[in-house]
Amino acid sequence: MQTERIGIREFRENLSGYLESQTPVAITRHGETIGFYVPARRRPNEADLEALRRAGERLAALLADSGASEEELVNDFKALRETRRARH
Repeated sequence: MQTERIGIREFRENLSGYLESQTPVAITRHGETIGFYVPARRRPNEADLEALRRAGERLAALLADSGASEEELVNDFKALRETRRARH
């Protein structure tokens, strides 16, 4: 499996995506490798999958009721996240 090289800032900013990924990551600072993230293989159990299905259905219903699009939801989430980051 290919290891992706990324800077520590990118790793920190996109941590949730890397945690869900199955790709190992070499973390760099100023071009030098300072560590590795090697994901463990985790298989979701049936209860996790069912909870995710229900959450997806509920989100779809809420979006339909509000008339908002998925893109609008994502943009709102990004704006909220940036606002919270600016406070810290």
